[in-house]
Amino acid sequence: MGLGSLLERRTAGTPLDLFGAIDDLKRRKNAVILAHYYQDPDIQDVADVLGDSLALARAAKKTAADVIVFCGVHFMAETAKILNPDRQVLIPDPAAGCSLADDCPGPAFEAFRKAHPDHYAVTYINCTAEVKAQSDVICTSSNAESIIRQIPSNRPILFSPDRNLGRYLIRKTGRPMLLWDGSCIVHEAFSLQKIRGLKSAHPGAKLLAHPECEEPVLALADYIGSTTGILKYVSTHADRSFIVATETHIIHQMKKACPDKEFIAAPSAADCNCNLCPHMALNTLEKVYLCLRDGRPEIVMDEGLRLRALNPLERMLEMSPAAVPATAAAA
Repeated sequence: MGLGSLLERRTAGTPLDLFGAIDDLKRRKNAVILAHYYQDPDIQDVADVLGDSLALARAAKKTAADVIVFCGVHFMAETAKILNPDRQVLIPDPAAGCSLADDCPGPAFEAFRKAHPDHYAVTYINCTAEVKAQSDVICTSSNAESIIRQIPSNRPILFSPDRNLGRYLIRKTGRPMLLWDGSCIVHEAFSLQKIRGLKSAHPGAKLLAHPECEEPVLALADYIGSTTGILKYVSTHADRSFIVATETHIIHQMKKACPDKEFIAAPSAADCNCNLCPHMALNTLEKVYLCLRDGRPEIVMDEGLRLRALNPLERMLEMSPAAVPATAAAA
């Protein structure tokens, strides 16, 4: 039964309990569902582990499951496969891509490296396995500053593919870096003018921004951090109102952690839901069920490529500060 037939069955008066069906399949197949905070709330609630890219990479490496269902985007599922060659890694929708990964194709990155052979390549995890394989170390927004500070000061650095995160890290660390000119379609869409209007309308609200945002938004922010950092901030600070400048689905976890606080999604410049990642949105609860049931779509990778991409990922994990635990999801 395909997705269309499944939906027809649900609308014909015999709805399938997807949560129950997914739980049953997980037990029977010894499967684990890993989900990013930017996923739809239903997927967050059915997941076994929630986290940012770093936490999910660690969770993927540690899991004892036979099957990993990765609810995020394609590069995240690839990362899980790189770390788990002997496990089946599924992704609900293989078309769930990433603008940053698309902005940095492997051949162009190879030319970038060859043009600067003396540089150390620090590459944001939002990239393909082909680009990871050509990098010296991978980073996430959670550990990038720490990793850059560990690189010898006399070693020049290439940072790819997010220019906004790169500029932020230059300011934070004082390290000059050559930046790849890529950006996230969600984080570059926030409207500075509209955010200023929100701050005027909510004078006590703190602006929380992901470092993938454009510089003018970061300059206005009260806190800049990864998804995990932003979640920790709202849980540990006494402020009652927050404007959230990252993908809107993270607010689901904020409301669960702090139901008495106010969370306002930062608006985009366009009159659209551009603060929702269209790639993340391709995954649905129905597709999670189907990929678990059918054992596909599956991430398959050439072993030589996997091994080349593994080294910089392992280096990232070795160089990262103490782990921030991923969240065990509650239904």
